[in-house]
Amino acid sequence: MSEPQMNATPLIDVLLVLLVMIIFTLPVGTHAVKLNLPQASTVTPSPIVEVAVDFDGQLSMGGVSYASVGELETALRSLGSDTRVNVSPDRRAPYDPVARVLAAAQRAQITNLSVAGFP
Repeated sequence: MSEPQMNATPLIDVLLVLLVMIIFTLPVGTHAVKLNLPQASTVTPSPIVEVAVDFDGQLSMGGVSYASVGELETALRSLGSDTRVNVSPDRRAPYDPVARVLAAAQRAQITNLSVAGFP
């Protein structure tokens, strides 16, 4: 009667599969994205300016009415670059005046722009 021997081939196959899995997953776990985040002490809240578009296309910013988009654009250019501009159109306002206000804000190089939703 011969002695039983252990077949090591399946064990080596399993170890090779585990080694390959470790090689593939290790770089994913150590991958990092470098971000330059602002420090909490240097962040100041930016001023918020509300631009309203009425149902008849009348424009107002901060309670001051403007007759045309050009006048509003001039006023937007006078704002600082850190000013946050919220455009809040009336529910019944046509799309054209709102699109013109957004284009004027883009030409005035407003970088922090948001459009308020309807309640």
